[in-house]
Amino acid sequence: MRFLKPLLFVVLLGGIMMSVSGQGDWRTASRESAGIAPDPAVTSEAVLHVYGADAWGWRGWFAIHTWIAAKRKDEDFYTLYDVVGWRGYSGRGVMGINRDIPDRHWYGARPRLLKAHQGEQAESLIDAVDAAARLYPWKKTYRAFPGPNSNTFTAWVAQQVPELELELPFSAIGSGFVRRADL
Repeated sequence: MRFLKPLLFVVLLGGIMMSVSGQGDWRTASRESAGIAPDPAVTSEAVLHVYGADAWGWRGWFAIHTWIAAKRKDEDFYTLYDVVGWRGYSGRGVMGINRDIPDRHWYGARPRLLKAHQGEQAESLIDAVDAAARLYPWKKTYRAFPGPNSNTFTAWVAQQVPELELELPFSAIGSGFVRRADL
């Protein structure tokens, strides 16, 4: 009888952990476009989007991962600005500025659009976002909590570019790190 409560706890915890891994293997999880961003092949105007998607695994129960996607006028591709912790495992910086699919699923989690700017307003904001991203102070440092992490990066850019008018949701854990940091 004495072991019944601990055994029940272990069984329940195991069930919870199995349901958390319902996203499957991160290597085979969807990275396809969600179809949110305008197709750059047919959209000539500038586009600046901020996305968020549930974090991988159990973290997704309460936290999101955020990134910024930009397409200048007449470009036929998007540039993504983001921070990903596992980039640091190979000795690279955790911050990336790369051509990529702007609205791809975050390892199985469908992204949602947090902020959108298009046209002339987006064009002027893209320069400011690019400059802010390049000045990000934690390019080689990543900590899931309290930060700096992907949400710290997006919050940093938003702080440097108030015209972006971006307010991150509560689930953007790490976004508050910017306010606490001594720079």
